[in-house]
Amino acid sequence: MASHEAPPRILIVEDDQRLAELTQEYLIRNGLEVSIEGDGQRAIRRIIDEQPDLVVLDVMLPGADGLTVCREVRSHFHQPIIMLTARTDDMDQVLGLEMGADDYVPKPVQPRVLLARIRAQLRRGESSEGTAQRLIFGELVIDNGARSVTLAGQPVDFTSAEYDLLWLLASHAGKTLSREDIFAKLRGIEYDGQDRSIDVRISRIRPKIGDDPDSPRIIKTVRSKGYLFVKDSGSVGI
Repeated sequence: MASHEAPPRILIVEDDQRLAELTQEYLIRNGLEVSIEGDGQRAIRRIIDEQPDLVVLDVMLPGADGLTVCREVRSHFHQPIIMLTARTDDMDQVLGLEMGADDYVPKPVQPRVLLARIRAQLRRGESSEGTAQRLIFGELVIDNGARSVTLAGQPVDFTSAEYDLLWLLASHAGKTLSREDIFAKLRGIEYDGQDRSIDVRISRIRPKIGDDPDSPRIIKTVRSKGYLFVKDSGSVGI
């Protein structure tokens, strides 16, 4: 029976027209609705106005580079952003994550690899069966149904990737999760031992939930093992 559900809408922001069109054709053949934008400045307006389900964003663009685009749209766009970078410079990747990118893929990228990353990002919003949908840790409330976080009654803004990492750690409170565990659950890929995206996001999450980055008491780094969300005796799962 044919499904009447609309396919996910993807916006590719890439100034290499041939590459963008080849990628578009491949993604369309695999059930996605795909449009293309080649200018960074125009992309900012389109992302905010059109609210696609996911953006594939190149770093090197005319008009405004990908980092600028990501920074400008992040407070208005809460869906996943996958950043493409032709450079292997680690700083490029860290900057992209700090601007709010959810994932990054080095160029050149195989279309099937990009498709797998896109599908992994689109799946992230799905809730796990049998898991509490609202977690309370003192003044910190994480509502997975609404994908919202409040601290002392005030809403806290998170990128989708930051939220997913926070929910993963909090829903496993009291258990140390390795980087391998986190990568497998959130990105559907193996940890290569060098990717710093998890560490960058942890550093951004801690101050947002009232944790001390220099001496964390909520999300602890367990040396050579991973990260531990401390299970407070007053925590509640609903």
